[in-house]
Amino acid sequence: MQSSFSELELRGKRKQTRRDRFLAEIEPLYPKGGGRGRPPIGAGRMLRMYVAQQCFGLSDEGIEDAIYDSQAIRAFVGIDLAREAAPDATTLLKFRRLLETHGLTQKIFEAIKSHLADKGLMMGEGTIVDATIVAAAPSTKDRAKARDPEIHQAKKGNQWYFGMKAHIGVDAESGLVHAVVATAANVSDVSQTHKLLHGEETEVLGDAGYQCADKRDENRNTPVSWHIALKRSKRKALPANRLGKLLEQLVRANASIRVKVAHPFHVIKSIFKHKKTRYRGLAKNEAQLLSLFGLANLFLARRQ
Repeated sequence: MQSSFSELELRGKRKQTRRDRFLAEIEPLYPKGGGRGRPPIGAGRMLRMYVAQQCFGLSDEGIEDAIYDSQAIRAFVGIDLAREAAPDATTLLKFRRLLETHGLTQKIFEAIKSHLADKGLMMGEGTIVDATIVAAAPSTKDRAKARDPEIHQAKKGNQWYFGMKAHIGVDAESGLVHAVVATAANVSDVSQTHKLLHGEETEVLGDAGYQCADKRDENRNTPVSWHIALKRSKRKALPANRLGKLLEQLVRANASIRVKVAHPFHVIKSIFKHKKTRYRGLAKNEAQLLSLFGLANLFLARRQ
């Protein structure tokens, strides 16, 4: 579509935004087309299509149909059906693979973090760590007739789960995510603690799954105060005297702060509908998690 004189003038004068810089990084990697066939869709519109897909929890075919069905999604992506067709599922698949191959979802996540930090929403003095299991399909209906070899099962309570874990580090003040790590479900929470710290915090909070985090080799020289919840058995064994009551109050105060870490999980699972892994392999699923938690940060910070 031809640019107007006013758009050309504005393009020469306005400040380059993070979105502009990100698209400038994609452009050299993005196919230019040429010859016969349908010309490629612009990287900017493909990025918007990808964002809409993540926010509505849709498959590649699902977001293609949604563009035709929803005027709001068409307007967001920038598609005018009177002049052009919507990008098809294969085009989005190729764009998503481009993001995964070049680590661009990490850059999306970092760009959103930087934007929120500029707004004063990332305080950095305290970090809450936690993890959640994201179930994977146990189906063996693939070419190898086998389940995903990078995904494993783990027991939580009396229930067994087959899937992966999303480990996150959350800013204790704002509740926004600043670190994301994906592992198989059988990897312990405490083993990933050091990857969830940005290095500038002075306080770290975690549930009972992070017991002895401060004694691990990778955390032994980390200059922070650790506030880890008591295990249920130890909490029940607290004495009924004044000291026991004070310790119980401390446990509850810790829990009232740690509850913020549940909000990003609620957004991606209940609002973005990411209750099961969509792809095979940890790398692809981690790439998607980076996008999801970045968008969850924007969702959580929208009123601030």
